[in-house]
Amino acid sequence: MKLKKLIKDLPITQVKGSKDLEITGICSNSKLAAPGSLFIARRGRADDGMLYVPEAIAAGAVAILTDIYDPLLDKSITQLVHPDVASMESAVAAQYHQFAAKEMFMVGITGTNGKTTTSFLIKHLLDKADGPSGLIGTIKYIIGEHQYDAIRTTPDTVSNQKMLREMVHQGCKSAIMEVTSHALDQHRVDYIDFDTAVFTNLTLDHLDYHQTMDHYCTAKNKLFRSLDPSIIKSAHPYPKVAVINSDSPWSQKIMEGCKGEVINYSIQGSGDLRAEGICLSPAGTSFTLNFKGEKVPFTWPLVGRFNTYNCLAAAAVGLSRKIPLEIIAKVLESAPFVPGRLQVVPNPLNLKIYVDFAHTDDALRNVLECLHEFKTARIITIFGCGGNRDASKRPKMAQVCQELSDISIVTSDNPRQEEPMEIIKQILSGFSDHNCYIVELDRQKAIERAIEVATPEDIILIAGKGHEKYQIMAHKTIEFEDRKVALQICQQKAETQKFTNTPA
Repeated sequence: MKLKKLIKDLPITQVKGSKDLEITGICSNSKLAAPGSLFIARRGRADDGMLYVPEAIAAGAVAILTDIYDPLLDKSITQLVHPDVASMESAVAAQYHQFAAKEMFMVGITGTNGKTTTSFLIKHLLDKADGPSGLIGTIKYIIGEHQYDAIRTTPDTVSNQKMLREMVHQGCKSAIMEVTSHALDQHRVDYIDFDTAVFTNLTLDHLDYHQTMDHYCTAKNKLFRSLDPSIIKSAHPYPKVAVINSDSPWSQKIMEGCKGEVINYSIQGSGDLRAEGICLSPAGTSFTLNFKGEKVPFTWPLVGRFNTYNCLAAAAVGLSRKIPLEIIAKVLESAPFVPGRLQVVPNPLNLKIYVDFAHTDDALRNVLECLHEFKTARIITIFGCGGNRDASKRPKMAQVCQELSDISIVTSDNPRQEEPMEIIKQILSGFSDHNCYIVELDRQKAIERAIEVATPEDIILIAGKGHEKYQIMAHKTIEFEDRKVALQICQQKAETQKFTNTPA
């Protein structure tokens, strides 16, 4: 695409250099620059993109987008100047990829917990009832037949726009995105025209970034303010719909300024879509779906009351797409399990081991309350807290574990740049009973201790990392997947028992 075409309708403050350049790609990471690239020199909280301009030019970049003109830069490099590079990056990325979101039914999901499971449920529903869909989220990026391990829940704006365009090329009719508060605050989803926006819940998290819950909510509210019915897609004129968990105390604030239609879902109250007569069991969940008086019986394999909320959110998205309630129920009954979300670890010791991503006090409470529904003996919980993240939740997670676990084993999560034992000390401050927990810094040894003391009647919950395949420390990142580690320990113990019990 010619540079002059790319910036034709954009409010670039200043252009220094030729506009008659062929732009072969755009990037904000200098390591991705190639001949013909437009490099976006964005300033972040911890780094300055201008420092990487020489590296991008050396790789072949022919133009840069910056907030300050550099008179010392090689005159052969075109400089585009705008005071707000972050917002302009979104505009440039959308323009370069020709506003791919306008060619699909777009679903954005935000909330503290439940985004990932809900996104997988929505994809399953839309795939079966409406045609192929793509997904951008915490675990995977799914583009047609191709799947990639996710780097972050909501990628940078250039990656988002590129993946959406690839989805169109792959024949996707819909795209589902998990949209984080960070992404909304940092303009990563600007110029993505969402048709349906989902709010799951809002609980304590990310205050290291947002400082207060009100600021956290305000960031998420941007997704719902973006639902503008006056923006009509030429190819697919979908209605703008907000899908809201009305049981959340933040539901009204999250809706401020929203101009779209609303579908409220609820278990406790009187939402448009409700789950009635909920019956929980270790094998799954059953209830009646009630949408404005239309009732359909429903049974599915996912367990727990919190997953009922995820089901309602997915069903409401189907309703926003005008899929009949009966078809929605039928499709969701075959919903797949989501990796690392209350995932069972089958093992030769016949122990009840679950792995879950719960890394906030609210998510941990939801999972433990679910496991209490099936409890026959003890619940043993292994958990830690991530470093360089909101520290206020650390003692709160301890309080939840003391209340709902029989034994808590406190260990490392992803300590990142923090001292692991300092994180654990902050967690321990939340326990009032010092006899109910064990400290084991090494996560593998913590899992070993749980397996060593557990009986087949007990439940082991390994919380915090879920689907993750690594552990991030200050000076290294190692391969570490809770599910695989637990299985290997069980296999080794089973082999040892077999050898010990073999007659001489």
